[in-house]
Amino acid sequence: MALPRFFATAVAAVVWLCMASDLRAIDRSTADLTRSARTECDQGRRARGRDERKAHFERGKTLAQQAVAQDDNSADAHFALFCNEGELMRLDGESISSLLALRSLMAELDRTLALKPDHTDALAAKGTMLLRLPRLLGGDPTTGEQMLRQVVQQDPNAFSSRITLAKTCNARGARNEAVAFAERALQIAKSQGRADKVAEAQATLAELEAE
Repeated sequence: MALPRFFATAVAAVVWLCMASDLRAIDRSTADLTRSARTECDQGRRARGRDERKAHFERGKTLAQQAVAQDDNSADAHFALFCNEGELMRLDGESISSLLALRSLMAELDRTLALKPDHTDALAAKGTMLLRLPRLLGGDPTTGEQMLRQVVQQDPNAFSSRITLAKTCNARGARNEAVAFAERALQIAKSQGRADKVAEAQATLAELEAE
């Protein structure tokens, strides 16, 4: 039995709306997955217990992998994957024993920057890694410092980059510049109400003053 024309038209309209809704849901899902993955990474960094931190990072890694699988051209998704993978590697200390894992980690950073060259978080992360692990990465510490300087120019609230620059400048004898970076980092931490960052900035300033 044929459906009345008006009924068939209504059904077709509903189907089209559902399909459009599903497409929008996919778009939102990539962003939601990425946002949730970054949240897990941030919560893991603030967690105190190792098991709790690991659980956050593992959940974040899974979410980020799903986001990347869904949209390989999402710079934020690739960085979210780097964030959680990197923190998992650091759980038992700063030393990185697996060169293969390190290369995988850097691949996510490079992919992020290839998609979005001015991605401040990725610039900060790669700049810091080039400063800390120049031999393993085969990079130039000077390039790492330049990246961090680009970050602080773009982001007035870049706390970690300023702390790293403070230590880098101090190591080569540029004490006044080092103090300026550390003092600005302290101002940022206070404005954000982050007691952990305030303590870190104060400790950095104390080290500079002691020297």
